[in-house]
Amino acid sequence: MTNRDGACTSLWQDSVTVYNPDPEPVEKRYDVAIIGGGITGISTALLLQQAGKRCVILEAQTICFGTTSGTTAHLNTLLDTPYTTLISNFGEENARMVARSAAEAILLIEKNIEGYGIDCGFERKPAYLFSQTKEQSDELQKIFDACLQMGLDTVYNDQIPVPVPFDYAIQVENQAQFNPLQYVYALARAFEEAGGIIVQHCAMENAAGDDPVLIETTRGTYEAGVMIFATHIPIGVNLLHLRCAPYRSYAMAVKLVGNSSYPDALAYDMQDPYHYYRSQVVHGEKYLIAGGKDHKTAHEENTASCFRKLEAALRQYFPVKEIAYKWSSQYYEPADGLPYIGHLPGHPGNWLVATGFGGNGMIYSSIAAIVLKNMIMGEHDPRIALFDPNRIKPVAGFVNFIKENADVARELISKLLPTETLDELAGIAHGEARIVKYEGEKIALYKDENGGLHAVDPACTHLKCNVSWNDAERSWDCPCHGARFTCDGKVLNGPANRNLQQVSLGPGK
Repeated sequence: MTNRDGACTSLWQDSVTVYNPDPEPVEKRYDVAIIGGGITGISTALLLQQAGKRCVILEAQTICFGTTSGTTAHLNTLLDTPYTTLISNFGEENARMVARSAAEAILLIEKNIEGYGIDCGFERKPAYLFSQTKEQSDELQKIFDACLQMGLDTVYNDQIPVPVPFDYAIQVENQAQFNPLQYVYALARAFEEAGGIIVQHCAMENAAGDDPVLIETTRGTYEAGVMIFATHIPIGVNLLHLRCAPYRSYAMAVKLVGNSSYPDALAYDMQDPYHYYRSQVVHGEKYLIAGGKDHKTAHEENTASCFRKLEAALRQYFPVKEIAYKWSSQYYEPADGLPYIGHLPGHPGNWLVATGFGGNGMIYSSIAAIVLKNMIMGEHDPRIALFDPNRIKPVAGFVNFIKENADVARELISKLLPTETLDELAGIAHGEARIVKYEGEKIALYKDENGGLHAVDPACTHLKCNVSWNDAERSWDCPCHGARFTCDGKVLNGPANRNLQQVSLGPGK
C-alpha cells in the first residue's frame, strides 16, 4: 500500500505498493523541473520528455501522495461546471473548445493505456445526470441543450443505472473510468524509461530567477530552464490563492449484498452538493464507489459526520454489505469555472502552473499536460489564451498584503508548556483535538489514542490563518487557502511549504 495525505485509506492506494524510482543521478540541471508527482506532473513530464526535453519531477512525499490517490476517478466531458455557465462566462466557441479538450484528454489517457499496455481497469461508459425536483428539471433542460450545442452525444433517457428516484435524466456517451494510481504508476515508469528523473521526498523550499530557475529543495538546489507547479495549488503566496477556493469531498467504496447489481455507468444527481456513483473492479473485486457531501476546507466542524451522512444516503438506496473503504480528498474550485494553466501570475517568464481543476482533476490534468507541453515547445494552441492564469485582474493592495503576511515564523512561548495543565485545560478525550489558550497564546492540541499530547502553533505558515481540526483525516486544515498539516504540524498539502511550529511540552506544574 502506498501513502496519501490523510489518515483514511482509499481504494486506490490499497491497490498499489510504494513507487520506487530509479537511483537519483548527480545531475542537477534540467530543461524542465516539475514540482509535484501526481497525475498532472507525471502526465506533463512524460509528454515533454517524449518531445525531447530533459525533465525532472521533484515530489515532496511519494508519487500520488496527494489528491490523485483520493479521487473517485471519473473521466468525463460532462463537466462539473455546466456548459451553460461556460458559455455565459467565456462564449460559445470557447466552451466548445473546452468540450473538445475534455474529449481529447480521455483519448490521451486511452492512447497511453493502449500504447504502454497498462492494466488499470479503463472502460468507456455512458454518464447520466438526473433531476429530482421541478427546479432541477428546468436546469437539466438547459444543460441538455448546451451539451448538444457543444457536440456531445446526449439524449434523454427514462432509466438510470442507480436505484435512486428521479424525474428526468440525460445520458451522455463516451465517458470513462479507470484506476488512477495504476495508470499514473505506469506513466511514471514510462517517463523514467524515456530518460526522465523522479526524485521523491524532495520538498521545494524556495525558488528564484528565470533562466535558469534556481529551485532550493530539501535534497539540494536544482536548475531548470522552466519550472512547472503541478502541486494542485502553487506553493508560496500568489494571486491564484485568492481565486481558488479549497473544498473537501468524501468518498466510499462499498460491497453490495449477494448478487446485487452494480451500476454499469457513471451517475450524478443535481443536489448541492451533488452525489456521484460508479463501479470499479480492483484485483478481481467489484466495488460501488460513491462520493459527495462536499464543503469548503475547514468550514465543517464535524468532518466525520460527512462520512455518516454519505453512508446513510447509500444505505437508503443500495443493499450495502460493508463499507470497504472511506476517504476524503481536496480540490480547488476556480473563480470563473475554468482552470488556470500557464504563466504563474507575477512571473511572466519561465514559472508555469496548473491549478483550479475543480472536481474534474482527472480530465484537466491531461488537458494541462497537453497545453503546457505546447507552450514550452512553442506550438500554437488557442487554449493557451483561454486557460491563461493572468486573466485574473490584480487585486488592489495585494502586494502589501503579501509583505505583511508572508513571514509568519514567530516564537510562541519560550519555555516548556506544562503537559498536565494543558491536558486539564483542553479537557479532550483520546483521538480528539482542540485549540486552547494558555497564558494568552493559542495552541492547537491533539490527544492521540494512547493519551499522548501533540501541540503546535495554530497559525498556518502560509498566511497566518488559524487552522481547524479535521477529525475524519486527523489533520490540521487551513480554512483560508487549504494548507493541511499532520497532528505534529508537518505539511500535507500546500500552498504552505513550512511546517507548523511545534510547541514543546514539559512536566506538569
